[in-house]
Amino acid sequence: MKTVTLPSGDKVPAFGLGAWNIGDSAVARAEEIATLRLGLDLGAKLIDTAEMYGSGRSEELVGEAIAGRRDEVFLVSKVLPENASREGALAACERSLKRLRTDRIDLYLLHWRGSVPLLETIEAFRTLQDVGKIRHYGVSNLDLSDMKAWWKIAGGSACAANQLLYNLMRRGIEWDLLPWLRGRKVAVMAYSPIEQARLLAERKLADFARRHGVTPSQAALAWLLHKDGVIVIPKTGRRERLKENLGALGMPLDGAQLAELDPLFPPPKRAQPLEML
Repeated sequence: MKTVTLPSGDKVPAFGLGAWNIGDSAVARAEEIATLRLGLDLGAKLIDTAEMYGSGRSEELVGEAIAGRRDEVFLVSKVLPENASREGALAACERSLKRLRTDRIDLYLLHWRGSVPLLETIEAFRTLQDVGKIRHYGVSNLDLSDMKAWWKIAGGSACAANQLLYNLMRRGIEWDLLPWLRGRKVAVMAYSPIEQARLLAERKLADFARRHGVTPSQAALAWLLHKDGVIVIPKTGRRERLKENLGALGMPLDGAQLAELDPLFPPPKRAQPLEML
């Protein structure tokens, strides 16, 4: 398993398991749990969830899936911006811990910037870190101006990661935000790395994958995994698809071959507002 080094020096898997929209279906529950557990067996030991996902149902399913295996997992969750005040974040974290059946979250993120001052959120995160409720903290969906504002606050430079929409079709962060984060060794967690499966319908990607004997999802994930400091968190609730996705780690493609995808899916010609899904 390729790893990414956080600013603290801790190494985490570069391939994680996204848990958005998992836990919403009683019919799919057993397969979703089995998929997460298989991911752990195969080395994908980072799991990403959030209090927002299914109004807590995703966290509850993740808690069930990792029961008895908590120490194997690097667990990521997020606090909603309306809950990210000094007191609100403390209470939200406690609720997430209960749903996840654990005493700690490895990486706790602000889901996106809202009306609560960033100072309050950072102070809450530092308190949670001091008492051992979280190990690292960071952000999600913060653009360059937001990051600069975060960085100026005491404790802001301890940001471990920024979770962002990043894939072959969404390359806007390469203009300014991605270089800024790399310069400060802040990890990028790429969510929707196959654009919620829409990338799989792209003929250009399918042709590239066919030429190199891989699947379109493996090619799209490998393109991201080849980049330094990037963690991919594709979401799937099916074991068959998980095994296909994990195949991106062992693909016989080098950097030059993956670079063939760059002109097929070029970044925007100028910097644009940060995209979110």
